Amino acid sequence: MSNVSPAIEAPAEQDNGPESTVVPEVGLGQPIGAGVVTALVGFTSSFAVVLSGLAAVGANSAQAASGLLALCVTQAIGMLLLSYRYRMPITLAWSTPGAALLASTGAVVGGWPAAVGAFAIAGVLIVITGLWQRLGKLVAAIPVEIAQAMLAGVLLPLCLAPVKAVQSSPAVVIPVILVWLVLQRVAKRWAVIAAFGTAAIGSGISIAVQHKHLDVAAMVPSVELTLPHWNWQAMIGVAIPLYIVTMASQNIPGTAVMKSFGYQVPWRAAMTVTGIGTIVGAAAGGHAINLAAISAALSAAPSAHPDPKKRWVATFTSGVGYLVLTLGSAAVVTLIATAPRGVLETVAGLALLATLAAALTGALGSEKHREAGIVTFLIAASGVGFLGVGAAFWALIAGLVVRKVLTLRD
Repeated sequence: MSNVSPAIEAPAEQDNGPESTVVPEVGLGQPIGAGVVTALVGFTSSFAVVLSGLAAVGANSAQAASGLLALCVTQAIGMLLLSYRYRMPITLAWSTPGAALLASTGAVVGGWPAAVGAFAIAGVLIVITGLWQRLGKLVAAIPVEIAQAMLAGVLLPLCLAPVKAVQSSPAVVIPVILVWLVLQRVAKRWAVIAAFGTAAIGSGISIAVQHKHLDVAAMVPSVELTLPHWNWQAMIGVAIPLYIVTMASQNIPGTAVMKSFGYQVPWRAAMTVTGIGTIVGAAAGGHAINLAAISAALSAAPSAHPDPKKRWVATFTSGVGYLVLTLGSAAVVTLIATAPRGVLETVAGLALLATLAAALTGALGSEKHREAGIVTFLIAASGVGFLGVGAAFWALIAGLVVRKVLTLRD
């Protein structure tokens, strides 16, 4: 899942977590349960965004299903390794803002192979960030209002999707929105999961009533490998914005969330594991994995276990949970492909509303730099690219230029 918070300097290397205090005796059932919830919430709350993003840059249904599988496997293995090695609840996730970026970018010059090449380059940049501290500081130095305005612009078209879907598939979409709204009031954590469940039921009824063919064979998990292709348009228009949005909206806030619970994330190890995981998963269609932000709290908070030294079990369990969820990734994609038009986009849009609100707050919160933020937002939201390079990159450049010019004026 994603979150948006002010950029901070990359943390120094440190392996030890918070000191244990006298705590009541609690069995392993509590952290195991927290880990299961973490996996379920992480998967169901944003997989629709991932599928939308992969499809937008050229993936067919089989390749999108393979990408979802690759993301589940790579982040699961990363969580198992990091949590066991450091005895910390270091939770990983796929880059939800990155997937939203892909959805707004659309077709890439060079097609799906070029997008896969861009995913791999983003992974290389993440590894370099862990090894070369100066690059991490450079990303952290990007003004908060510019980074968040770019993210908000990327998210806006996706968050408008539920409104448009009401017109195309009202019988399915309206109940999804109503369930989401009710759960926002009574149990916010489960709102998106409940919306997805409602969408699945509504889609199932629609498929049965209309006697649509459901490809059962496609529900078997499989890996679709693609030979990466590299061109400068994909590198500038996809790889660099994907890297920036993943670092600024996931990895850096993720370390802040962990620090709030008393844990100092081993920065170099975390970037190396997530970067290599992104590189390995790229050929199978995975766009990027990173430190979790919001879902990290589910395993790192006292609710996972009173003893901070034992909360790593929750993250380890979450890793196992993602391996189990991998088995259902192809079935989810098959169901979505047969569902009424707009259902996938509705779930994705609802899942991103909170992130959009936070991004807009960060983008327009500073009165001094509000003009730069709104210029960045509008260009990113327009979806209009130049020279084969997507709008997100030009939004970032324009925002930085406007900010610099107006700062000199002041």
